[in-house]
Amino acid sequence: MNKTPKYLLDSNICVYILRGRKGVREQLQKVGWDNCCISEMTVAELLYGAECSSKIEENKKEVLSFCADIEIIPIGLALSEYAHQKAILRKKRSLIDDLDLLIGSTAVAIDCIMVTENVKHLNRIENIQIENWTTI
Repeated sequence: MNKTPKYLLDSNICVYILRGRKGVREQLQKVGWDNCCISEMTVAELLYGAECSSKIEENKKEVLSFCADIEIIPIGLALSEYAHQKAILRKKRSLIDDLDLLIGSTAVAIDCIMVTENVKHLNRIENIQIENWTTI
């Protein structure tokens, strides 16, 4: 990795890209594929979605092809940030789903903008920068 990508795409944004949602795809083209990455946890969520679909093999193949074309950030880079953020949210009694927190913590840890439709939950994470490409 020569440079850190600027945008970390959440699972819901990846699904919109895979489905060809126009506004999201246009924003992706605008910022450039090379400026985007995903978390290993996003890969897990996308594969889970494929496993739950009616076209398992077809959708898994599509997910794996998508993942082959984008930088995948190892979850290990975010573990310390995740622990820190979860402790803060626990004290505030405002916990969010662990997978969402791991993905959001990855964005904070590598200083990326989190691209998600899940603004309501992820904006609880301290120091996170969020963009929602579904409303642009």
